Amino acid sequence: MVGVLTVASVNVNGIRAAFKRGMADWVEARRPDVLLLQEVRASDEILGDHLSAADWHLAHEASETKGRAGVAIASRLPMRAVRIGIGTGVPADSGRWVEADLELPAADGAEPRLLTVVSAYVHSGQAGTPKMDEKYAFLDVMTKRLAELAGEGADVVVAGDLNIAHREVDIKNWRGNRKAAGFLPEERAYLDTWFDEQGWRDLGREHGGEGPGPYTWWSWRGQAFDNDSGWRIDYQLATSSLADRARTVEVDRAATYDARFSDHAPVVVTYDV
Repeated sequence: MVGVLTVASVNVNGIRAAFKRGMADWVEARRPDVLLLQEVRASDEILGDHLSAADWHLAHEASETKGRAGVAIASRLPMRAVRIGIGTGVPADSGRWVEADLELPAADGAEPRLLTVVSAYVHSGQAGTPKMDEKYAFLDVMTKRLAELAGEGADVVVAGDLNIAHREVDIKNWRGNRKAAGFLPEERAYLDTWFDEQGWRDLGREHGGEGPGPYTWWSWRGQAFDNDSGWRIDYQLATSSLADRARTVEVDRAATYDARFSDHAPVVVTYDV
């Protein structure tokens, strides 16, 4: 579709494992223009082996800890600039934030317009442990960076696995998880700040109706997937001017448990650019 840009975001739970489970078929069928990945868990070389440089411009921040985290941007559009990491004041383990300014198609002779995209992977955390302190430290710095991006007046998409369910409609068993990481009031308050004070728009909720769901993550264990007992923790956030041009927002939930290539489902948004 001329003038439509498809941006897909997904936590792949390991790029090698995802491709073994059939992710390549999904990429070929969906044909996203921009692919934002979390939990890549691989080197630059391995990422490039799976997403050929002939088809994609790649930006990747691997984790300093082998086999953990890792975020990437794969774009069919040229990259004007890439910014790795979110800055100072965050825990040492990296692979959680990468930004790129992409060149959108322009009329002959016109200066290309830019779209800034971010792939983000927030810590999962564990209530009452130092892991929760790491998560809050990251969220503090993320909130600062989001304010900067929102204040620049540009078109920006921030997408990824935020590991926070915002409202009761975003988690099936919300009563049983009120004291669990991912649904603590202190975590959810960060999203309130982003949406209510900074002006970011939650496209999954805006286009997904009043809920419950649609969820984006289900445990591999038990009957969580079959019973749709999930969490909505994967988001595409957009600045207001761009959010107004979001045409479709879909969660690509696999048809069956066996058809999944990750425990997360992709969040796919088409924008009128």
